[in-house]
Amino acid sequence: MSAQQTLQDLGAGLLNGSVKVVDLAAPLGPDTPLLKLPPEIGVNTPEIEIHNISNYDDNGPFWSWNWLKLGEHSGTHFDAPRHWASGKDYKDGTTDTIPVQNLVGPLCVIDCSKEVAEDPDFLLTEAGVKAWEAEHGEIKEGSWVVMRSDWYKRNNDKDAFLNVDENGPHSPGPDADCIRYLLSKGIMGWGNEGIGTDAGSAGGMEPPFPAHYLLHEANRYGLASLCNLDQVPATGAIIVVPPLKIVNGTGSPTRVMALVPA
Repeated sequence: MSAQQTLQDLGAGLLNGSVKVVDLAAPLGPDTPLLKLPPEIGVNTPEIEIHNISNYDDNGPFWSWNWLKLGEHSGTHFDAPRHWASGKDYKDGTTDTIPVQNLVGPLCVIDCSKEVAEDPDFLLTEAGVKAWEAEHGEIKEGSWVVMRSDWYKRNNDKDAFLNVDENGPHSPGPDADCIRYLLSKGIMGWGNEGIGTDAGSAGGMEPPFPAHYLLHEANRYGLASLCNLDQVPATGAIIVVPPLKIVNGTGSPTRVMALVPA
C-alpha cells in the first residue's frame, strides 16, 4: 500500500468514525495540580493564572480573549531535552528546534493500573517491560511508550494527585533500568500519568530522576500528567504530541492525542 493510500485511508477513517481521537490531556487552569519542589531543591513554577483582556465589552466590543501566566511544565506537558542538565547541549533540544517528524509516532501502552491500585509507589522495571513485550510484541524503534496507572483519576484532588506525606511524594513511574532498556530499544519518548515523567521516589534513585536524566541525555522526550490511557489499546494507536513552538523552550503544555481504532 502506498503512503498516499495510507493517508487517504486514515482521513476516511477519521471521517467515518472507524478511527477515534482520544484526548490524553488534562484541563489546564488555576485548579491544575503543579509540581511542588522542596525549597532546598529549587524554585517552583507559578500557579496558573488566566486574565481577561476583553469580553465583548468596552475593551473589545466584538471579541473575547485572555492572557495567561503559567510555567512551561504545567499540566499535561512535553519535556524537551534541554529541560535537564544532561540534555542542555543539544542544538535541537528545545521546543522550537525539535524535528516535527518526532512528534507523531506509534504508541505502546503498558498497563500497570492494577499494581498501582495496590501500591502508589509502584515502579515499572525492565522485567516488567519485557513481560509486556512477551504478550504484545517487541517495542519498535521510534515508538512512544507510556505507563498506564489510572493516576489521572486523581486530577480533581490536588492533594491526592501529588500524594505527599512526611516521607515525600508517592506516585508511580519507572526505575532507571526500565528507562535504560527502553532507550536501548530506540524509543522516541516516554510518558507517565503522574505530575512528572518520574516516580515520586525518583529523587533517591541513581541517577536522581532517571526518566528526566536518561531520556534527555539521549535527546529523547517526556510526557507528564497524561490522561485517559485506559481508552487506548496496548498497541496499534498513533500518538500526536505537539508542544508549542516556544523559542528556546524547555517544554510546553500540550494537547496530547491518540488515534485509535474505534
